[in-house]
Amino acid sequence: MRAHLALGKSLAGILFAGFAAASCTTAQQPAPKAVSQAVTPRNAGQPAQATKVTFNYTAKDRDCLKRAMYFESEHSDRDGYMAVGTVVMNRLTSGAYPESICGIVAQQRQFAPGVMTREVEPAAEIELTDAADAILRGERHPGVKDAMFFHTDGLTFPYRNMHYVAIAGGNAFYEKRGRDGELQTPAPLPSYEVAMNYLPGQRLMPAQFEALVPTTVPVPIPMPGSPATLATEPAAPTPTEAAMPVATEAVMPVAIPTPRPAYNDAVLRGSLAHG
Repeated sequence: MRAHLALGKSLAGILFAGFAAASCTTAQQPAPKAVSQAVTPRNAGQPAQATKVTFNYTAKDRDCLKRAMYFESEHSDRDGYMAVGTVVMNRLTSGAYPESICGIVAQQRQFAPGVMTREVEPAAEIELTDAADAILRGERHPGVKDAMFFHTDGLTFPYRNMHYVAIAGGNAFYEKRGRDGELQTPAPLPSYEVAMNYLPGQRLMPAQFEALVPTTVPVPIPMPGSPATLATEPAAPTPTEAAMPVATEAVMPVAIPTPRPAYNDAVLRGSLAHG
């Protein structure tokens, strides 16, 4: 009997010690599921919404973009237009070039001579305008990537930093990269981070003030108190009016006092006698 009691106590002690050891081990180890939820966000599979950088442009900037796309692509086609337009936008968003489209296109020794002055053929306007508007909406040539430079296709140069990415519109487009593969120019912003804001042209004088511009022929204004005589012939002056000089300014009448007669005047004495 005593042997059974001793054996029961021993088993109870062993079980208690096992439970105590298990509870200490569980408390010291962090729950891996909780750590995983804290590190991994719930929307990890969805791309983060990037804040867009806004660039302003005017109708003149749009025209400059069309000119660069037209003359630099040898009047080719939409593919050539889009490639040159992508280079212009890459330069605009890189921060290493002028802050406007016209400033980039008109920069000296960058684009073809006469790009700002030559005439665009009317037959190319429809396709060219469509390509320029697509560029301003955020569309890019998929092969140009981060390229900001191009030259006529078929030419060769000894420089080792010219990393070619596309050929379109008779041009070869390339990025400048070092031996480590890194861009040697500031990287442009991707199109999904760029928003183009159109600024309508402002006239020199607002429409509501155009009526204040004086005409070449002054309009006669009637004097206050006199009827307007724009539609009728003026009346002929009378001889008396013709002889009298015309006053240039209105003169107020002045009363001139008459001197009093002397007390011993004959006229006064006669009037008193008859009274």
